Amino acid sequence: MASAAAAGAPPGPAAPKSRRSVTGTRKVVAALFLLPALVLLGALVLYPIGYSLVRSLYDSSGDQFAGFDNYKALFTDDGIRTALKNNVIWVVFAPTVSTALGLVFAVLTERVRWGTAFKLVVFMPMAISMLAAGIIFRLVYDQDPDKGVANAVWVGVHDSFAQASAFPKAHPGRQSPLVGQGGAFVTKDPVRAGTPVALPMVGVAPDQFPDDAKRAVAARPEPGKVTGTVWQDFTRGKGVGKLGAPDPTERGYAGMRIEAVKDGKVVASAKAAGDGTFTLPASAEGAQLRLPAANFKEAYNGVDWLGPALVTPAIIGSYVWMWAGFAMVLIAAGLAGVPRELLEQARVDGASEWQVFRKVTVPLLAPVLAVVTVTLMINVLKVFDLVYIIAPGSSQDDANVLALELYRKGFSEGRPGVASAIAVFLLLLVIPVMLFNIRRLRREGRR
Repeated sequence: MASAAAAGAPPGPAAPKSRRSVTGTRKVVAALFLLPALVLLGALVLYPIGYSLVRSLYDSSGDQFAGFDNYKALFTDDGIRTALKNNVIWVVFAPTVSTALGLVFAVLTERVRWGTAFKLVVFMPMAISMLAAGIIFRLVYDQDPDKGVANAVWVGVHDSFAQASAFPKAHPGRQSPLVGQGGAFVTKDPVRAGTPVALPMVGVAPDQFPDDAKRAVAARPEPGKVTGTVWQDFTRGKGVGKLGAPDPTERGYAGMRIEAVKDGKVVASAKAAGDGTFTLPASAEGAQLRLPAANFKEAYNGVDWLGPALVTPAIIGSYVWMWAGFAMVLIAAGLAGVPRELLEQARVDGASEWQVFRKVTVPLLAPVLAVVTVTLMINVLKVFDLVYIIAPGSSQDDANVLALELYRKGFSEGRPGVASAIAVFLLLLVIPVMLFNIRRLRREGRR
């Protein structure tokens, strides 16, 4: 009976089940494993953000509450306004150019056999730190063409079309019949046919003479013509040589242009031979000889890449050099997932390669391009190293960005309140871009 009663009795309460997470792990265990990461997150991220927010409301000493005065400085301080303007330039151009180059590299290298090697070379700058890249490009942009690669190339191209003068420092020596006239040199008196003219000059270094320069010789008189010599009237050694006459060790100004001028008009011209001699026709009789200013034009020294006008574009160029490879790799990964049948169908329908690229490839890659662009936008908002290293002190104010201004305000000028306000402002600029990127990634994940 007891067993029957027991059999008919209602079952007792079930034993409580352990609370588990979706993955089957106890939530307490999961929390314990996450605790070190949460502590680090709070210590390295949340606490600095909170401290910066609070510190931005106090004055430089940190003792007196300043309210929003530090935030007002963001829009009234000239240095911060310049930094904000440059940050806008960075955000607009640096991610756009990097993404565009990455797209071009990814598409063009897809069909070539050595595409992998090319991608490796383009991606290699990513292995270099910002500090090292800044030092490299500080040398690349050096004003001296003998040091800076950019100016060496630029000067080489320029001199291919406009050869620099070989005599930029030349000027009349003692007992010279020449006088200065607006960058040119003119004889004091008119010249006569049959009477050689001596035009001594000084100021050219021995290693700067043209290769075709020869030992200077005195010009011989020619009936009905004006002859003369233009040469370097300088001999090394005290008391050696004779002024106003070519000596055996002196060389002629090969290629020097000489003009005969009457009443302000050029009636004849000639170029000096290797030994410095020249000959003018009879029309030069009674004219004054002029050595045009073009003979003494300073050598072209290239572009001032790190000057106030070009320093920001130059630094953006160094950033693109580093990050175009990053964009290329991500876009190439997206390109590998593009259905090939769509591209082939477009070609079968008669589309050109440009049309396939513009109307098929780019729209299909739009999500990848957006992610790359937004990621680079977040990155450039915090750019600091390149600007600090590449921009010289004379133009650092012109290249200033918010991250650099934060450093300067906090450490150089002793205004930590304003520096904290800049940090909070940068955070506010980054958050919308970051949220946009997260929402896009979630949308892509749901597809």
